[in-house]
Amino acid sequence: ENREAMLNSRSNRLTEALEEANALFDGVCRAREAALDAQFLVLASNIGKEKANELHSEMSAFDSTAFAEDLLTFMGINRTEETDDSEDDPGGFLPGDAWKRVGEEALKYFKRAPVFHYMLGSFKSEPPVPKQRIERQKKASRGKAEQAMPAQLKKMEESHQEATEKEVERILRILQTHFENDPNTPISFFDFVIDPNSFARTVENMFHVSFLIRDGLARIKLDEDELPVIEPTKPSGAGEEDSRAGARNQVIIRLDQREWK
Repeated sequence: ENREAMLNSRSNRLTEALEEANALFDGVCRAREAALDAQFLVLASNIGKEKANELHSEMSAFDSTAFAEDLLTFMGINRTEETDDSEDDPGGFLPGDAWKRVGEEALKYFKRAPVFHYMLGSFKSEPPVPKQRIERQKKASRGKAEQAMPAQLKKMEESHQEATEKEVERILRILQTHFENDPNTPISFFDFVIDPNSFARTVENMFHVSFLIRDGLARIKLDEDELPVIEPTKPSGAGEEDSRAGARNQVIIRLDQREWK
């Protein structure tokens, strides 16, 4: 709403808005509020860019003709009093100390002499050694490396997938064994997945169990105390499996280290 006022070069409304946003951000505690702050930052950046473009367009560009006129005036030339006497002077119509005056003025803006350097190398330089053959070898080796990388990555992905599948199958066998030994006693989900000695291992167990739930090989339900219990599912026909899959709900389990301890 205040876009035009903020774009005014003489207005500080944009700075005031940024300071107010910084003060409000100290009280942010929800994701939606942080998203609004990010949205405001995008709008403020766009307005600042437009304001900078307008300031740049209003700046005066360098005029070489005006600079030449000012330089000649500084050298002591009055263009209104020019005569044709300069034709007999081999130095032109410039005064004799014109360039000296410019040099003395320029010395004030240089604190040291420019560093000496070669324009085209040293005088006794040798012709550079051709490196075409070396470049070909580098390109060839780089091509081999690029060809080998996808195969390595594919091999790593396959090995990781195989390890995950084996771990899921192992956990399914453990679950089925527990259920067969005592089918009337429900298996607590947390007792089944939590490793008392490793929080990372606990998270991995929950990750692998999620595959069993997704594939319909196990199910989780709540007991009388509203706590989750897990049990393997019995193999059934395609129709029942589809109906069971359609009735499944996705949930997110939150577990930090304090709760795990």
